[in-house]
Amino acid sequence: AGEWEKAFQLLRHMSQNSVESNTFTFNAMISACEKGCVWEKALQVFGEMAERAVESDTISFSAVISSVEKGGEWQKALWLFRVILQTHGEATTIAFNTAISACAKGGEWEKALHLLSVMERRKMDWDTFTFSAGISACRQAGEWERALQLFRVMTQDEVESNTIAFNAMIRACEEYGEWHKA
Repeated sequence: AGEWEKAFQLLRHMSQNSVESNTFTFNAMISACEKGCVWEKALQVFGEMAERAVESDTISFSAVISSVEKGGEWQKALWLFRVILQTHGEATTIAFNTAISACAKGGEWEKALHLLSVMERRKMDWDTFTFSAGISACRQAGEWERALQLFRVMTQDEVESNTIAFNAMIRACEEYGEWHKA
């Protein structure tokens, strides 16, 4: 059995023994579903939290969005992100990064840049993954100049670069005949 299946068995065992589940329990289950690439189960667990009146937190939100995004369901991931922002008014950098990554997978570079501007307005810190997701979104849409702008901001802000950011930037310059800018 996979880890997510073991997590479900434990949850059933907890219920059978009248052990109350809490936010931590459900977050662990959602994360197990994410790691097991079963986004539908992650959504089910997230819904079950509400049914049992267990309070969800930013970890719950980030994990369920990430699970859906990793499952290739970028539109659902963006929808979930919007719902969470509307209902809770806040999201972590991790949740934003996942939504930006979902935009990249869906070819929605303008939405990715919009999310970056929302983070900026909220004075949220951008990390390596924020920049990497934004650069990837721009690269995939052929917006190599915008990708290069983000890369320059990343280096100016002294945000640690990673292989993903460098590879996305090099590929963008290469694909659009601007290899000398890489």
